Amino acid sequence: MALSARERILDTAYELFSRRGIRAVGVDRIVAESGVAKMTLYRHFPSKDDLVLAFLEHREARWTNGWLRAEVEARATTPDGRLLAIFDVFGEWFAKPDFEGCSFINVLLEFEEVEHRVHQASVLHLANIRDFLRGLAEEAGVEDPDAVARQWHVLMKGSIVAAGEGDRGAAKRAQELGELLLAREGVVATS
Repeated sequence: MALSARERILDTAYELFSRRGIRAVGVDRIVAESGVAKMTLYRHFPSKDDLVLAFLEHREARWTNGWLRAEVEARATTPDGRLLAIFDVFGEWFAKPDFEGCSFINVLLEFEEVEHRVHQASVLHLANIRDFLRGLAEEAGVEDPDAVARQWHVLMKGSIVAAGEGDRGAAKRAQELGELLLAREGVVATS
């Protein structure tokens, strides 16, 4: 089935932005690789920032929900087991030769201006991940689900950065810290 021009643009931007970053990829390259005219790109995305915002939404649908969340839910049946399964999924991701890191973190760092709408969108997408974690922490019965979700998110982001530095065992180390965090909260880890 043929993709629409908008889908070709977004898929091309997704691959390029995920691997190379936002500022390193120009509109001309997206136009060339997607096979659409520049006017077509601008008809669908009036500015590069609009394309970046669509990329971030697509990343959340495809990566956060379509991959991470789905994998975690397939691997464990209990909320605490799902929290720990995040790091099993990460361990496999970190071992891939095309591991690209977290686009939300990367974009957040590329757009340092806190008020920039792309920066704000990255913050929102990261908050959505924390909401997922908060729900799992609440279901696991921890006393302060928000605090645990924030701590868990620090473990996740830290392991991603460590993997980017070449530490492919970062997921396992983060999982061990997660087990300690759950034990501190009085949660006995189950799958």
